[in-house]
Amino acid sequence: MRNAMIFAAGLGTRLRPYTDDRPKAMVEVDGLPMIAHQLLRLRAAGFTRVVINVHHYAEQIIHYVNTHQGFGLDIAFSDESGQLLDTGGGIRKALPLFNTHSPILIHNVDIFSNADLAALYAHHLDGGADASLLVSQRHTSRYLIFDGADRLVAWKNIQSGEVRTAHEGLQATLEGLTEDNSSYRLRAFAGIHIISPTLFPLLHQQTDVFSITNFYWQHAPQHHICGIEAPHDFRWVDAGKPEALAKAAEIANVER
Repeated sequence: MRNAMIFAAGLGTRLRPYTDDRPKAMVEVDGLPMIAHQLLRLRAAGFTRVVINVHHYAEQIIHYVNTHQGFGLDIAFSDESGQLLDTGGGIRKALPLFNTHSPILIHNVDIFSNADLAALYAHHLDGGADASLLVSQRHTSRYLIFDGADRLVAWKNIQSGEVRTAHEGLQATLEGLTEDNSSYRLRAFAGIHIISPTLFPLLHQQTDVFSITNFYWQHAPQHHICGIEAPHDFRWVDAGKPEALAKAAEIANVER
């Protein structure tokens, strides 16, 4: 069984006024709500069990998915209407809703790409990593830093120079890193990742609200958290802003 989770609990503040009366997941792209696009992609990639976390206008998402019979998937909802739990807390709360010990593919509802989700999941299984993060050379202000073996070592904000790492002795070296060198490379996170059951006990040890990105770099020294480089023809957009919806529609139209 292939497990997946869709992050759909955000407030969608960047998408106002579209999200004044609906959740981000129900904003339409190419004639379909975002949540429909992601569920159809996951179904096509062979995923069967999907958990959707909900908060803002949660009832709209639940009603829409149930009205469409879950798009042929085994759907469960992780209710965060009482409190937003951030990305790590969201995964932690949803874990009991998965009925196998298989890895979970995590996908932001507002990420549109041509990533091969089935191939990504297979790559993770073959590699034996504790977590695999889809990354690319896209320009951004916040990067994940990987070593020569594609293992995560740090997070960095290029604009402020802030570096977060749990690897002793690397802070000064990475603070001066602004581009790839022979030892380290900076990559943009695509908002698509896979987490294995080996990390579930550590998730349960966290507080209710925490970032999964922080969780990854904090546990990187002791666990195999790797980056999977997107191919050269990779197309990607964060559709969390009104000006990005047209590009998202272009990608969605090609993928459908």
